[in-house]
Amino acid sequence: MDKILSREDLRERIETLRGEGKTIVFTNGCFDILHVGHVTYLNRAKGLGDILVLALNSDSSVEAIKGPSRPVVPQNERAYIMASLDMVDYVTIFDEETPLELIEHIEPDILVKGGDWSEDTVIGREWVEKRGGKVVIIPQFNESATDHPASTTNIIKKIIDAYKGDE
Repeated sequence: MDKILSREDLRERIETLRGEGKTIVFTNGCFDILHVGHVTYLNRAKGLGDILVLALNSDSSVEAIKGPSRPVVPQNERAYIMASLDMVDYVTIFDEETPLELIEHIEPDILVKGGDWSEDTVIGREWVEKRGGKVVIIPQFNESATDHPASTTNIIKKIIDAYKGDE
């Protein structure tokens, strides 16, 4: 799929698009089991600019962050799923625990994170703002006022609870 690029190919593509006056939006995450919170978040992120770049944590990066039982879905499958979404223009996979090196390489105009982050804890914030860019925090999606925010962890817990004892 031509939307899944190495960081080198992505940088070349971004430089061309920036030359055309396009606004580059960057986000990152594990996106282990795609859910309504992810889709809502990505739609809102795409609305902030012209090109949405999604940096996907590699399997080893997800495991380092989330623990040995994650990811549930392998990185190549996650990348394909994310690249199949209309609002996502490009996907790249990164191995580092944080996306700072990639942010510095891509030089996005807008850095987007979910509502589980505060602006002062967003990795890459200082670098993006120093270049004249901005950081946007998108609030977490709740299906209703009484539900927990949509999350892969909550989905996994619900599946485990629902099928306990069914072995």
